[in-house]
Amino acid sequence: MPIPALTSLLVMGGAKSGKTAFAQHLAESAGLQPVYIATAQAFDGEMTTRIARHKAARGSQWSLLEEPLELAQIITEAAHEDRILLVDCATLWLSNWMLAGRDTDAGTDVLAQALAKVRGPVIMVSNEVGHAIVPDNALARAFVDAQGHLNQALARASEGVVQVVAGLPYWLKPAPSVQMLFRSRA
Repeated sequence: MPIPALTSLLVMGGAKSGKTAFAQHLAESAGLQPVYIATAQAFDGEMTTRIARHKAARGSQWSLLEEPLELAQIITEAAHEDRILLVDCATLWLSNWMLAGRDTDAGTDVLAQALAKVRGPVIMVSNEVGHAIVPDNALARAFVDAQGHLNQALARASEGVVQVVAGLPYWLKPAPSVQMLFRSRA
């Protein structure tokens, strides 16, 4: 199935679904300068190891910008026609935003507006956390709710949306046409 030409793409999936690898492959295939925007913060040794693993998985052609909080601003400043931004990930940005005591609804709106107006291609990676049981504590429930609202806002603002399951991409937006799904073998 051909991949449509998009300015903004949301790549969602569960933990370890292959969403970052898929997004990275798309960015590297675009023929543009790839720029990785990292939102993670290394608060412990395990996260330090994860960050190092992600860095090692990218080649030397990648530029790196690290921004745990002001994601809308960095996307607006860095987006350009000759580069492709890969934001990994919106979920960690949301965690950082909540831990900083910021208004997640306002932050979500600003981020979605920035994505909708971007001047160059952006791939946004985000976790899908709504496929599990309802958490047993108020903070976790608030996070799941905020993550759901964030994903909905980013999906509305993005020209394309893909869900990755077990490393396989499922295009949600734009929805594939019947002609794209079925073709003659003749």
